[in-house]
Amino acid sequence: MRRIKENLIQILMVITTIVMIILRFLLNEKGRVNPDSIRYMRTANVFPIIDNTVTPLGYPLSLKFFTLFGFDEFWASKIVGILSYLLIIYFAAKTKFYLKETILIGGLFSFVSIFSYTMSEAFILPVVFLFLFIAQKIITEEIKGWKAVLYLSLILILLYNIRYPALFLMFATGLFGVLKYKKSYGKIFIISGLAGFFFVVAYKFLFIDYFDEKYVSTFLEIGLHTTSQLLIELFQGLTTVFNPFIHIANPSGGIINVGIYGLGLLNIFLMVFLFTKNKLSETEFFFVFVGIVGIICSYFIQYFYSVNPIDYRLMAPFSFGIWLVYFKKLFAIFGKLTYGITVLSLITGFVFTWLSKGNYLENRREIARFLKEEHLDKGRVNFYMENEFDLSKMQIAELISTVNPNVKVTFKPSDTLNQNVLTQYKVLQKIKIDTNKFQ
Repeated sequence: MRRIKENLIQILMVITTIVMIILRFLLNEKGRVNPDSIRYMRTANVFPIIDNTVTPLGYPLSLKFFTLFGFDEFWASKIVGILSYLLIIYFAAKTKFYLKETILIGGLFSFVSIFSYTMSEAFILPVVFLFLFIAQKIITEEIKGWKAVLYLSLILILLYNIRYPALFLMFATGLFGVLKYKKSYGKIFIISGLAGFFFVVAYKFLFIDYFDEKYVSTFLEIGLHTTSQLLIELFQGLTTVFNPFIHIANPSGGIINVGIYGLGLLNIFLMVFLFTKNKLSETEFFFVFVGIVGIICSYFIQYFYSVNPIDYRLMAPFSFGIWLVYFKKLFAIFGKLTYGITVLSLITGFVFTWLSKGNYLENRREIARFLKEEHLDKGRVNFYMENEFDLSKMQIAELISTVNPNVKVTFKPSDTLNQNVLTQYKVLQKIKIDTNKFQ
């Protein structure tokens, strides 16, 4: 009877999570997209033409696949997000691998936000989960020898073809092998990590340099940020990444941020306490180790590579394994009461989503009508902005991309003379957009 009740709790939680994922993008003024989303959808739209190498092709190709069934790139991205969540749950249930923990993680507001986003983090999470599963099988010696090397190497290469930061997972895998060199599986992790690294080198010369030989020189720049700035952003990032209820701080500051950062910090302290008090198994140590190495590498890469500050979305592939171990420890102490954390997170997420709601479907109808009247519903659309930091204008470009993904942002004033170039003024002169109040 108790088992039946727990199964019912899990089923209800999965259904509620799916509903929340859908509400999260429908009640967002632009359907949960950002400037990177434009690039993903445009890349999918123009494929097989390769118009940039800033991101791997894994995620755009997943969008392209669903466009074959009549969906546009925007709706394809939402299908990918929901299916990514369901794949994790299905695989966990099928293999009996951290099922309770994955249900709890998927329902956290931060992960609901990720699965609702038109971004590659949603697509990479099922592959990260598979990576952790394969690693566990190797550590427990259920997979051995060259078969283990092949499986682990291929999954690392697949991860890199979805997101470049998977390079950090390769490094963590190899480093773990070095630490466990005396173990029978140590060499497997070392060889797999090296295999992944050699693929990255080949990828750089055979793909990136072929389409954009200036990529490395363009994006690498020493001394981009000061240490004081990066340390502040690291603290803010980690305390929101590991805050189970609220993953977004108020950009304007204020007392509410003290609570958000404070709760996240307390949760980190609790994690450290549980991980040190209760000895981690070899598998659990691997999960936590690769997560910490990934976070550390993400911090140091900011010194010479232009990326967004550390946040819940960028850290998702690294924090996922840490959350798995954390919830397993909590279950061992509190049992089914642990489900209450995710229930509260879902409630918090719904309240936040409702209070800050903007009607995406209404905005989509407006922008679709406008583009059709301007004969810009198909083909290239350029959107002019004075600079890349004017986020209010960028939101218009993002909304346009959900209808016509072939959008590029231009910063040349002379381009505004062209017929296929839009400006914020030109768009808002003819349509009204329902905006979010707090986002």
